[in-house]
Amino acid sequence: MDKNEIIASAVKFVLEAPGNFITSEDALDPDYVGMKIFEEPVLAFGLADDELYMKFKSPDIIGSNFLTPTEWLPGARTVISFFLPYTDRIKCANAADKEWPAEEWLHGRYEGQLLVRALSIYLQELLAGSGYEALVPTLDDRFDTGNDINEFASNWSERHVAFACGLGTFGLSGGLITRKGLCGRFGSVLTGLALPGDPREYSDPHEYCSICGACIKRCPVAAISLTYGKKSQLCSDFLDIVAERHKPRYGCGKCQVKVPCESGIPKKRKI
Repeated sequence: MDKNEIIASAVKFVLEAPGNFITSEDALDPDYVGMKIFEEPVLAFGLADDELYMKFKSPDIIGSNFLTPTEWLPGARTVISFFLPYTDRIKCANAADKEWPAEEWLHGRYEGQLLVRALSIYLQELLAGSGYEALVPTLDDRFDTGNDINEFASNWSERHVAFACGLGTFGLSGGLITRKGLCGRFGSVLTGLALPGDPREYSDPHEYCSICGACIKRCPVAAISLTYGKKSQLCSDFLDIVAERHKPRYGCGKCQVKVPCESGIPKKRKI
């Protein structure tokens, strides 16, 4: 099994999965029935022993609670990270209103995450079926979304893992900017299958961010600034309000739409 086979299998799964389309049972409005959530996924492969994973344990990055790939899966050789970009319909809908997330975006966040889970399990079973150990950290019983010091620091961060694998760099809003932008969902799988790692075509964690400040203006609760980046608590409090209105769905994503990094890597400003 090689990279091309894994990529082709993932792409086929996403584009053909029934879960990539909103059903009449789930639709918040009849107009959403059949709405496509994700476009073709982007995958990247990293080495499980990459030195970055130990650096993520630093308290100013994630923290000591972060578990490296080999701590999750002894014998892990490769980390497979993937990004599922939202369709233009979902992005455009969320750009229309300045204060509240569009229902289309809420579908992308909720039903979309179910598809991320399904793809993760599919890849895990694909690898296992070929004789290679595989594990999905976010579906493991040990997965924890926070710690006593920082409730927003999980012991496996999909964005940081994607950064390590070469998928992209961080924006001012905290999202990860890929060649397909930052509107979408991330996932990852660990495996004992040894594959060559993809190059990281950047050296700085924020290299793709143009620091234009567009996301600052888009945030409905002023949680982002040029000085401190994103204040996670303000963002989380707003998500709680959205969740109360739309249970079980929640989300926002205002800082990810109508910005230069919405669907690609923005051009750097000339100094």
